Amino acid sequence: MKRKLFRVFILGLVLFFAGPVNAQTVDSLPSWNDGKAKQSIIDFVTRVTENGSPDFVPPAERIAVFDNDGTLWAERPMYFQLLFALERVKALAPQHPEWKDTEPFASLLEGDVEGAMADGMKSVVEIVMATHAGMTTAEFETIVKDWIATARHPTTGRLYTEMVYQPMLELLAYLRANDFKTFIVSGGGIEFMRPWAERVYGIPPEQVIGSSIKVEYELRDGAPVLVRLPEIDFYDDKEAKPVAIHQQIGRRPIAAFGNSDGDLQMLQWTTAGDGPRFALYVHHTDGEREWAYDREASMGRLDKGLDQAQAQGWTLVDMKQDWKVIYLD
Repeated sequence: MKRKLFRVFILGLVLFFAGPVNAQTVDSLPSWNDGKAKQSIIDFVTRVTENGSPDFVPPAERIAVFDNDGTLWAERPMYFQLLFALERVKALAPQHPEWKDTEPFASLLEGDVEGAMADGMKSVVEIVMATHAGMTTAEFETIVKDWIATARHPTTGRLYTEMVYQPMLELLAYLRANDFKTFIVSGGGIEFMRPWAERVYGIPPEQVIGSSIKVEYELRDGAPVLVRLPEIDFYDDKEAKPVAIHQQIGRRPIAAFGNSDGDLQMLQWTTAGDGPRFALYVHHTDGEREWAYDREASMGRLDKGLDQAQAQGWTLVDMKQDWKVIYLD
């Protein structure tokens, strides 16, 4: 007994004189290759969290915002929410015989996705309104949960929730371990992302910001419900992202993460604030493990943002060079 107490006493002395363990000795980003991108993240987090640092930021102000499509999970062959909408068209077709002669639905039902998208954003809005409205918010949440639990990516065969980037999951966890509050700020539908974002990303519903359609309060059989209307309320993209951050978070972030020109204004807004700031673009350069695209892409284009990132010294993640893995096996 005396020998055991002596060992505990010696261990206590060792720990006392050794001081606190350096958190950086543990690799919190194991899926990232050592290099400029990884080091820039670690350096920034260390500067803003280390007591006594001239760049120390109080935990309440450690806000980090993330785009979703192409930043946290894949966005090819098209946005996953649009693939969800296309499947909803097929499921709802028996209730809408008029769709056989009405575009863009007629083309979709014949398997001609390219023809259905001939009118660009106009077609997208029509499809989304027809498949996302006319039900209560609770009903829509159930539909999304059922779909995301079983639907699989048309190219990889993975569940869509397995198409998330493992290095970005580690980054989210690393930031939260250092008292950052992480938000999604996406052009995707807010009620499409909220049902699964906490389980997949660890980001609760109240920290998800996105596009929305109008919602109306009703009493049905004496019970209050919220009904989704076929009308856009807010489209959270480009200039709208800083507006949404201001209205819904109330603090300017100190770190922002995106992958396209649609995120440019969010990164500009973040880095224009006082004190230490951090901006990162995920650059899709890996055509073997994922998809390679940037300036000429019709979806997820990174053109103006790429120029600004290089001019401003923002961190550019080269997926092919900087990430050991893309998806978790």
